[in-house]
Amino acid sequence: MPDFEARTGRETAPILIVGAKGQLGVELCRSLAQLGPIVAMGRETCDLTSPEQIKDAVRSVRPRLVVNASGFTAVDAAETSADLAHAVNARAPGVLAAEAKALGALMIHYSTDYVFDGTKSAPYVEDDATAPLSVYGRSKLDGEHAVRGVDVDHWIFRTSWVFGVQGGNFLKSIARAARSRPSLSVVADQIGAPTPASLLADVTALAAYRYLDNRAPMARGVYHLAASGETSWHEFARRIVDTLAAADVALTVTSDQVLPVTAANYGSAAPRPTNSLLDTSKLRAALNIELPDWREGVDRVLAEFVAGQRLLG
Repeated sequence: MPDFEARTGRETAPILIVGAKGQLGVELCRSLAQLGPIVAMGRETCDLTSPEQIKDAVRSVRPRLVVNASGFTAVDAAETSADLAHAVNARAPGVLAAEAKALGALMIHYSTDYVFDGTKSAPYVEDDATAPLSVYGRSKLDGEHAVRGVDVDHWIFRTSWVFGVQGGNFLKSIARAARSRPSLSVVADQIGAPTPASLLADVTALAAYRYLDNRAPMARGVYHLAASGETSWHEFARRIVDTLAAADVALTVTSDQVLPVTAANYGSAAPRPTNSLLDTSKLRAALNIELPDWREGVDRVLAEFVAGQRLLG
């Protein structure tokens, strides 16, 4: 993708990324930097529990794109922190969207497979009925409604099982546990598509580039964005262990010692969908792209960890 400002020969208003220090925010800062100046805000400069601080932050930047990469993502903790989850995942996106509309900016927001109950036997499409099982899922669905209710130009990207180099995520937890525990028990009866944060960021940048260049921009609305293929949490964990073992990382378990358990026996505080698969046909057609298999992202991120010796962090 060519540098947007260099190609057009004109200065542009900045892109505001909220939640810039999280696993997705860091990747967005990288990918969207090709499109012009970035203003990256973390919690210390844009506290999403404070509507007034959100308004002040957006008005001080006057961006052309408002990208909300933040969120209360501790699914189990949300069960006992419903007010905080709602403030960050539902109320804050509505405030951001209202400020974006006032500036004539595009609002980009990220949601989750957890807005569905997981009972469908096929991948979910955008128009399927939502029925979140958890406080987290309900707060994210309320955030979608808040953005859409403002009538701002927007894209809402629903995704699943996000992992990356930054932040806390399943891949990093398994990689660390495999260095110290004699065995691992991982849920085997929930399926989805593990999606690298870098893929979310790169697809966002492509869509934003076409929007800014007025090159067949995508229509406003909800899009499903996830890696292709499917797996269970258990097989995801086995892939992580096998990949690390092949890279000669010292482990205390083999993939045979990653043991399958049912979600009921695992006993998480918050229920998860049994089927988290998202049909990405709408997005792929809109951007004329294919999405890589989930294994590619897992292998690439693990290679980064091994090369940088970050597994000890």
